[in-house]
Parts: sequence; C-alpha cells; structure tokens
Amino acid sequence: MITPLSWLAPGDPFPDTELTWGALDPVPGLLAAGGALDVPTLLAAYRNGIFPWFGESQPILWWSPDPRMVLDVAHFRLHRSLRRRVRDFARDPRCEIRFDSAFKQVILACAQIPRPGQIGTWIVAPMVDAYVALHRAGYAHSVETWIDGELAGGLYCVGIGRAVFGESMFARRTDASKIALTALVAFCRQHGIARIDCQQKTAHLASLGAREIPRTEFLADLRNACALPAPAAWRFDSRYWV
Repeated sequence: MITPLSWLAPGDPFPDTELTWGALDPVPGLLAAGGALDVPTLLAAYRNGIFPWFGESQPILWWSPDPRMVLDVAHFRLHRSLRRRVRDFARDPRCEIRFDSAFKQVILACAQIPRPGQIGTWIVAPMVDAYVALHRAGYAHSVETWIDGELAGGLYCVGIGRAVFGESMFARRTDASKIALTALVAFCRQHGIARIDCQQKTAHLASLGAREIPRTEFLADLRNACALPAPAAWRFDSRYWV
C-alpha cells in the first residue's frame, strides 16, 4: 500500500520520517509537500533529517531518504592526485580558502545550468532566497576556493551544532570544488565534527569515502550532533591543512 503524502500548511510540524514513501513506492524518501522555506521551518527540517528538494513549477517537497549517504570525515579519501592538488594549492600565495565571503555567489554558481545529464536545477529562486536568509541567520555557510582573486569553485552547506549538511558544489577550475570539500573536511576534523550529511548516493561522493547508512542510525547520531555547541566561528586557518 502506498503511504498518502502529507500536505503541509506554513507552520505545520513535519510528519514522522517513518511515513516517507518506501522503496517500493513511486518516489522513495519523499515525506511531505507544501509548508514554507522560512528559517524556523528549515532548522526544524534539518534537525529531523529532512531537507527540501524540488524543481520549477513544483510545490516545496520534503525528503528523508533511507538509507542516507554520509561522509565520515575520518574516512575521507584524499586520493594521490587530489593530495598533490591540495598541497600545491596550500603552498601557492595566489590561492586561498575563504568561508562565507561570497555565499550568494556560491549558491548562484551551484544553480547554474546546464550540467551533464541535467535539464534544469533544483536550486530555484525560492531556494536561493531561503538559504541566503539561513546564511544571514548564521546557519548556512559557503566554503570557497579563490585563485588569483577570483572565485574558482566552492560549496555551500548547513551547520547546526556539530552537524553539517552538504548541499551543492561547483567548479570553474579543475578540482576547485574538491579542494573546497577537502577544506571543509579539515575544518570539521579541527572542530570535532565527525560527519557530513551527503543526503543521497552519487558515485562521485562514494569515490571520496562517503557511504550509505540506515536512516535510524543517521537520525540517532544527528540528534546528538545538533545538541552540541557549534564552532565558535566558521573560519579557515591554513594550519588546518596539516
């Protein structure tokens, strides 16, 4: 039997994540539709392992996939070629990692199309506005790769307590997004953040050490991580490369 999809009005609480459509249903991991993308709603969603993902002309759709793709930072695979790239980047005075200096530029770059195998983008205008507001509230962050004074690549993520949720990456130069991810992993290791949520499985993330875990395990760890104090500042120090 297919579980009925929950429709939310703004301010409604989210249903239990066990009510997502299962693997045999048409859209596995889909939990609810509707609601709002304001800061309190987004924080409630992330604290419960839920995230928005929808396209143009669609309602807001809320997801909680099972299994969940995660990257344990202790198991990040720094392949030889990427290790060389990071080493050269860290030594080059023209290169720099910045956090939160160009958040809107990063999210707009992530939203640009076309991408291989992709007709449109899920980072539609309401999502951009929502995450910019979340950034201003101190919960969404950008990790930026700068080369010769230009934004070469980066990613944006959500941070609540010691929980980090990866969202999207982009690159304008070779490996610029991978360098940004490596910087985020280094930051997480420095600040006692054990895991980065990757949401859904991709071959690219798996090649870097990400793996799938049961949603029950993810949610149990998530509650503990969200309850811990957040890093005092989202700032990158070159010593983190070590």
